[in-house]
Amino acid sequence: QVQLVESGGGLVQAGGSLRLSCAASGIFVSSSTMGWYRQAPEKQREFVATITSGGRTIVADSVKGRFTISRDNAENTVYLQMNSLKPEDTAVYFCGAPIRGSWGQGTQVTVSS
Repeated sequence: QVQLVESGGGLVQAGGSLRLSCAASGIFVSSSTMGWYRQAPEKQREFVATITSGGRTIVADSVKGRFTISRDNAENTVYLQMNSLKPEDTAVYFCGAPIRGSWGQGTQVTVSS
């Protein structure tokens, strides 16, 4: 059974940084395509970043240059480093292995202006 547990969310001022973590079990992040998605109130879930099994990373245009996705194979954890945060980044952030249809419970990120 795949379990993905996000952590690291919180309240931060605009311009600040947060690092989200996604601890995985039942799946190896090193051999899976993993991604971060977010959902703001009354909006659809949207893609933020992904990392493939080969280590290729793709980030959404809206966060390019500010967010970085990475992984630690030994810890079986995927990270999302978020810098220069903006109020419009406020959302619940979800970690997922979309090809497998597995998702975490989400972690709230709130950016105040």
